[in-house]
Amino acid sequence: MSPASSRHSPARLDRILTPVHRWIWRDPDRRVQKLLRFSETETDGGRDLLRAAELTSDPLLRRLYLVHATDEQRHGMLFRRRAAAMLSARPPRETVPLAELPPPSGHGLDDLEVDQETDSTMLAFLHVAEKSAASRFTVYRDVLRSDPATQGVFDDILRDEMFHMNYTLTQLVRVSPERHRRRLWKARLTRLWKTYLRLASALAGAIGAVLLTIYYFVVLPPFAWLAKRASTREDGGWTPVSPDRNNSLRRQY
Repeated sequence: MSPASSRHSPARLDRILTPVHRWIWRDPDRRVQKLLRFSETETDGGRDLLRAAELTSDPLLRRLYLVHATDEQRHGMLFRRRAAAMLSARPPRETVPLAELPPPSGHGLDDLEVDQETDSTMLAFLHVAEKSAASRFTVYRDVLRSDPATQGVFDDILRDEMFHMNYTLTQLVRVSPERHRRRLWKARLTRLWKTYLRLASALAGAIGAVLLTIYYFVVLPPFAWLAKRASTREDGGWTPVSPDRNNSLRRQY
């Protein structure tokens, strides 16, 4: 464990949720799937950072964004390689499809519209995201003591996360010395709002599934029974139509 990555202390909420994270990462299937999703998130974040480097007019930020994008691409490769190594080390078995898993608790860029961000808002968002990622990754590293190889991946990535967290704050103060605190608070609130929307969407889906199950097993059976009972009173075969109703159609009704 490197000294640089061990200095960061996780947030209080992440420390409280440590038992939950330990339970999640204990399962090998979930571990592989989360690593693959982290790889996808990091790679996607790297592409957004490349776009940010194209848009900024600040030469220093452009160089830092390019370095940051390179780091994100490397993180994605590290996660993907570790997941592949875990898959090849055990016999094939049925796993949970990626589409059925919730988004990982990484940093990513949360569908950030890079083209609409200024240098200051971009740096504020990156700092908040990297700080959150460093907190979560520290907890993940600590709960993976039984898997030194995966723990080493997080330990390696944490060194870069600390650099990303520090440079974004330093550059934010340089770019927006008088309003950097306001930018940080706005970025935190935006991230919190997006987290709330994800939780609300998941809760709405769960409630909908419960209600549909209740309708299927409680409400529909009586209607099905009544329909079946009514069908026994109907005559079988064709029913003759009266001559008054069997005339040629001359109008709609």
